[in-house]
Amino acid sequence: MAVPTAPTRSLDLPIRRAKVELTPATRGLASVDGWLYVAVTAISAFGLVMVYSASEVLAYQQTGNPSYYFERQCVYMVIGGVMLLVLARLDYHHLLRWSRLIGLVTVLLLLAVLVPHIGTEVNGARRWFDLGLFQLQPSAVAALAVIIVLGRWLSDRGTLIRSWRGIRDYAIVLLVPVVLILAEKDLGSTIVIAAVGGVLLFLAGARYRHLVALLAIGAGAGWLTVLAEPYRLSRLTCFGQSLVNADPLNSCWQGIQALYGLGRGGLTGVGLGNSIQKYLWLPEAHTDFIFAIIGEELGLLGAAGVVLAFSFLAWRGIRASLRAPDRFGTLLAGGITAWICIQVFVNVAAVTALIPTTGIPLPFISYGGTALIMNLAGMGILCNVSAQGRRPGPTEKRGFAGVAHQGALSRADVDRRGRDGGAPDPSAGGRRRVARR
Repeated sequence: MAVPTAPTRSLDLPIRRAKVELTPATRGLASVDGWLYVAVTAISAFGLVMVYSASEVLAYQQTGNPSYYFERQCVYMVIGGVMLLVLARLDYHHLLRWSRLIGLVTVLLLLAVLVPHIGTEVNGARRWFDLGLFQLQPSAVAALAVIIVLGRWLSDRGTLIRSWRGIRDYAIVLLVPVVLILAEKDLGSTIVIAAVGGVLLFLAGARYRHLVALLAIGAGAGWLTVLAEPYRLSRLTCFGQSLVNADPLNSCWQGIQALYGLGRGGLTGVGLGNSIQKYLWLPEAHTDFIFAIIGEELGLLGAAGVVLAFSFLAWRGIRASLRAPDRFGTLLAGGITAWICIQVFVNVAAVTALIPTTGIPLPFISYGGTALIMNLAGMGILCNVSAQGRRPGPTEKRGFAGVAHQGALSRADVDRRGRDGGAPDPSAGGRRRVARR
């Protein structure tokens, strides 16, 4: 009796490989860099504690509620946290499609804030929209928008950026937000955005002589903007001389009080909540100069811990940029990481009198609505780039605007300064794969 056998598949038929579909779940929180989340969450939670400690005296004097600024910061933190989670799960290639709209809306906001009776003027500077319970600062929105728009612009131009023509066109695009923010009398944000633009240009593969030329032009323009405003020149005078000898009771007061706070903290600090400088001695103790309160209450060890935490965050951001699946992801991750790091450097250096005083908050720690929300939104995009760079499997998906982007085992094999070439990715099976645009 013949034993029935299972039907066999003809060997002549082509064997189809199972296609792995990339769903939002594969780009979700499970595949993201967990250490990046831990770093952002820990720094942000620490910031809430320090905002309460640094602002309780001022809040009680102004409103009768010592938790006033802390409660508002919690609201901003929730909004920013939601944006982080949403953007971490949203494929960052959607930003290619939306980049022009993002740029247009940002320019309109920067123009509108300069219009009297629309933008709010404080101490001669017009930088905010007063929305009642919330003040929107367009320059903080512009920082992240510039990274997205210029990242798309550089990705589309390719090697054109290695020519003077490409540098000229790039400078014109970058000058639009820079000039508008400078018109708001916000030199600190102008410097940060210009510096981030320079970092993006470097990552895109611009020639060194072009970068040096732009740096020289930018330094000259910066010097002219300092001379244009007396208060900027007075800050520079404080930096160039001894703070006490220059103008200790006026323009140098803030810098002197910050150094007093840092010196009083010593190695271990006076204890959380026991600051003296926050008793209205140090202006802006809960915003731009919160690092001085950290040094006073937690000492050198606490201040060093904050710097180390940001250094760890920078490392994870650089790692995400290097592992990004395509050039646009590399520029996005590198630009966001540079944006955070430049803010940290400028803030800490200004508080410790290494550079002239500027109005740049400490990311995730200083009090502020728009800045905190946009910083967390930027971390969401960075987390998504990290997730796509870490995704296992030789998967490939056709991205938006005709961009082919690969998974972790088939990352775009391009030189990380924008030049095609170099050894192929060893994890990509020895084949060289370049994302085409």
